[in-house]
Amino acid sequence: MDLHRNHDQPPARKARVVVLHDGYASPRGVASSVVYVEDGNVRVVVDPGMVRDRSLILDPLREAGCEPDQVTDVVFSHHHPDHTLHAALFPAARFHDWWAVYEGDQWHSRPADRATLGSSIRLLETPGHTREDISTVIGTPDGIVVCSHLWWTAEGPDEDPRGLDQAQIRSGRKRVLEIADRIVPGHGPAFVPDESTPR
Repeated sequence: MDLHRNHDQPPARKARVVVLHDGYASPRGVASSVVYVEDGNVRVVVDPGMVRDRSLILDPLREAGCEPDQVTDVVFSHHHPDHTLHAALFPAARFHDWWAVYEGDQWHSRPADRATLGSSIRLLETPGHTREDISTVIGTPDGIVVCSHLWWTAEGPDEDPRGLDQAQIRSGRKRVLEIADRIVPGHGPAFVPDESTPR
């Protein structure tokens, strides 16, 4: 039995995942992939960043059965504005990053690695694109979904053009690929990893 794998997976597989917005990055614009996760009473938005119009986040969120003030938690994969810009849409949420949880005027320091937000949601520290990158690991009845900026899109790229540490990216990719059935990359549609997935 692979103990590392068990520790990185969330203990349960009950969550529902809805991709609110497929991200992109091109000379014409940049937008983050935005994801909604529901795990019982825990309602999470991952990377509410730059999009052409905030309705592109709010409309599909409402279609998923959640109002903005019902979101309990927001996760930032890292602190670039294209992944954080619309955080204020969620006034009741706690905010999670690589080293703390923020709520109102309270700052609660804690390492993110293997922190849980619900029985089916776990965070992993996966630096490389930036020093503070984290990935969100979600257990669903259909398998493990990982939201991560270790990949911009399904195609990678092999080398992160904005990355700080390619060795850390490769290490993080290996860690995520050990558990992921589906990956939501930083700037593209969700994909099922296979042998062609950059490592």
